[in-house]
Amino acid sequence: MSLCRTNYLKCFCVLVAAFFLSSCSTTKVEDYAKETPVLKLSEYFNGKTQAYGIFTDRSGKVVKRFTVDMISTWKMVNGINTGTLDESFAYSDGTSQKRIWTIKEVSPNNYEGTADDVVGVAIGKASGNALNWRYTLLLPVEGKNIEVQFNDWMYLVTGKVMLNRAEMSKFGIYLGEVTLSFSKEE
Repeated sequence: MSLCRTNYLKCFCVLVAAFFLSSCSTTKVEDYAKETPVLKLSEYFNGKTQAYGIFTDRSGKVVKRFTVDMISTWKMVNGINTGTLDESFAYSDGTSQKRIWTIKEVSPNNYEGTADDVVGVAIGKASGNALNWRYTLLLPVEGKNIEVQFNDWMYLVTGKVMLNRAEMSKFGIYLGEVTLSFSKEE
C-alpha cells in the first residue's frame, strides 16, 4: 500500500471516529425537567445582569477572560413574548463587543433568538432549571469572521445565579469552550 493511500486511510478513519464520537451526546434538556428553580428566560433576563467568563481552547488553556453587562426587557409583540438582551462585552485583551439578542418564546419553553452575528436563528429549549441553545455564530478571528457552531447550556442554580457552558465546534471538530457565571441584580 502506498504511503499516500495509508495517510488517506488514517485521515478517513479519524474523521469517521470524530463524527461518531460527536454524535454520541445523549444529554437532553428534558433530563432536567424535575430540577428547580425553574428557568424562565423572561424572568431571569429581565433588568440588569452581569456575567463573568472565560474562553478555553481545545487543550483547556484559558485564552481569554471577559465580563458582560446586560440589560434585558420583555414585551408582547403580535402575541409572542419577546425579549431584547443588550450585551456589552469587555475582554481581557482590552477589546470590547456589543451583541443585541432578540428572543421570542415561540411556544412554552421553546425559544428562537437572533443577533447580528448569529447566522440564521438560534433554537433554544428549556426544561426545569436548564436551557439548551444551538446556533452558529460569526466569530472574529485574525480579521476574518468564521462560522462556529455553539452547543450552549444554561443552568439556573439560584434565583440570582446561573451557570453557562458552551462548546464550540467547526465541521464537528471541538474547538473549545466558553464558561460563564451570571449574576442577576435585584
